[in-house]
Amino acid sequence: MAGKSDDLTHLNPEGEVHIVNVGEKEDSRRVAIAEGWIEMAPETLERLIAGDLKKGDALSAARIAGLMACKRTWELVPLCHPIALTHASLELTPDRARNAVHCRARTETVERTGVEMEALTAVQVALLTVYDMCKAMDRGMRIDGVQLVHKSGGRSGTWDRDCQPG
Repeated sequence: MAGKSDDLTHLNPEGEVHIVNVGEKEDSRRVAIAEGWIEMAPETLERLIAGDLKKGDALSAARIAGLMACKRTWELVPLCHPIALTHASLELTPDRARNAVHCRARTETVERTGVEMEALTAVQVALLTVYDMCKAMDRGMRIDGVQLVHKSGGRSGTWDRDCQPG
């Protein structure tokens, strides 16, 4: 992994965990996009697509759950700042070729700190909701590939996964 221990902003000079002081930073428009997958048995995916699950419409429930979760990231991840989101969106797309559902979340703000954790939280909770709603049929589902794919704004500027070496 890149970086040295003195690059870890959540550690003070004594090595103790603390919340980063963002008071001196300027507000900036910030965007983050994250994605992930939940793989499942073909029969499970077909019933999910058909809306034929005992618990109801899993994709709608997952979309709402992910959007609700991104607004509460600061309550779930101990060192995150509360952030006023200016926009959040979440897409869930079934993929029969992969026997999976792809989730992509976008979060936006005009703040002093980024929204990467909010996008990642939205994806994780949405995929967990799909798991919860389908687990009676398929306990072997697997959440995979949850990752940040884009961030922009702030001092560090723009970062895109597709533009990284390796």
